Parts: sequence; C-alpha cells; structure tokens
Amino acid sequence: MQTPPTPTTRLLPKGPVTLAESYDLCKQFNKRHGTTYYWSTKVLPVDKRPHVHALYGFCRYADDIVDDLGPVPVAEREAALASFGERFFHDLAAGSSTDPVLMAVVDTVRKFPIDPECFRRFLRSMTMDLTVATYETWEDLLGYMDGSAAVIGEMMLPILEPHDEAAFGHARDLGNAFQLTNFLRDVNEDLDRGRVYIPQDDVRRFGVDLTTRSCSPEFVELMKFEIARCRTLYDSADKGIAMLPPRSARCIRAARVLYSRILERIEAQQYDVFSERASVSTLQKALMVGRLLVPIGG
Repeated sequence: MQTPPTPTTRLLPKGPVTLAESYDLCKQFNKRHGTTYYWSTKVLPVDKRPHVHALYGFCRYADDIVDDLGPVPVAEREAALASFGERFFHDLAAGSSTDPVLMAVVDTVRKFPIDPECFRRFLRSMTMDLTVATYETWEDLLGYMDGSAAVIGEMMLPILEPHDEAAFGHARDLGNAFQLTNFLRDVNEDLDRGRVYIPQDDVRRFGVDLTTRSCSPEFVELMKFEIARCRTLYDSADKGIAMLPPRSARCIRAARVLYSRILERIEAQQYDVFSERASVSTLQKALMVGRLLVPIGG
C-alpha cells in the first residue's frame, strides 16, 4: 500500500538511495523533529550516532502516519501503518531493504542485538493511538507506554552497550520519563487530537475538567502530582546511566537533563501548558552538548 504524504514521506527521495544516504535521511528526520535527541547524539562516538538516527527514523515515520495525515480516515491510517510494519519485517527477514528509511533500520538491527519484537510492540502502541483516546489508570497508561516509550530504551541499550544487565529496567524507566514529560508538555495539543494521556482516575481525583483548558488550582495540583511521578522515573533512570560506558552515559545524561528541564519550564510557567508550550531552546541544547564535548575532544 502506498503511504499517503506526511511531513516525513515528503522528504523521501524519489529514486534509489545508498546505505549512507538512508542513514543521512534518518539523521535529517531526527534533526528536524527530535532536536533534544539529535543534540544529545552529538556526544556519542561518531560510529554509533547513525544507528540512533536510524531508530529515530523508524519511529518518526510510523508516528507521522498516525498523527500527520490530516483528514485521512482511521482505517486508511491503520492500513498504512500495517503496511509499513509488514515491509519492515519482510526486509529484516531478507537481510536488506531498498526502502529509503528502512535500509538504515534493517542494517542497524543486523549490526546490534536489537530484539525485533521491540518493533512489533512499538507499532502496536502506535496503532492504539488511532482508536484509544484515554487511559483509565496509570497501569493502563504504562501498558501503552511499554510499546511507545519503554521499548525505545530497550532498543537503545545494545547500541549504548551497558556494562550491567540491570540497566535494562532503568532504560525502560527513562523512556517512560521522556514520554510522560511529553504528555505533560503537550496536554493542549493532545486535546486537539482528541486524546488525553493523563490517567482518568488522576483527573477525577483532583477534580479537573481538562476540556475547559483552564489552569485552575485543581489542574495545578494534578500537574504537580504527575511531575513528581515523572521525577521518580528520572531518579531510576539515573541509576542506569551510571551503568553505561562514559561516552554513552554522557549522551543519555544530556538527553535526561534537557528533557527534565521541560518540567522546570512547566513549573516556571505556573503549570499553564495551555497558553504556552514549555520548551528548551536550541541554544540551551547546543551549549549543554558543547560543555559535554570539551573534556572528550568531540
């Protein structure tokens, strides 16, 4: 099935690409859409960066099918997502791909012991976004994030090469922390898409009506509760970062610090995520990466 145009597919070249060009295309996706991850990868050894970009390219391609197809009916999005997944697993089994994005992804999975099941779980959660609008409990949300966030930590670990297997659980917690940070930042945008990722039992407990998009005292208390939950995940992730080789640790620590600063921005805005999107500037990201690069010579 032909994937309808998305912000990602519009960047795809019309003709065949080389493996190097496929990796570069994934890098461009990362640079354009995932700036925190992009700047953090600059701290990694040069030979590892393309593989992180490839994983990002896979995720971005799928995410755009879900969220950036405008008026395309859900059934068509679901079919396009399924087609993308089928193409990936076919090419992975074949050992190579001619797809301009999947060529790099297949090469990365073949070079590192990344469990293909991770990609199935990711695509499963992306498919949930097409029909599931709310999550009743934190446990329910964790079920979704297993495939949309925690699994990203699992994919990354073989590339980062931790020296302790215990890093696995902490990597999952970091993926969840990143995603929960996004959910808290993007409450307003997600409402536009008809979705609420904050657990419904939390919303009711604090007496909040999110549809009013009001930064009420009740909403502030809800946000404080969710931010505290998120910081607990970051605390766990810090233990895992200590289990990584120095260069890998610097990369993940940069991403962790930059992402957690979004929480600080939310607090600085008095928790009003409706009037202004909390973000960390590109300059701040570049300065942090620059400081991390100095001791290791780039």
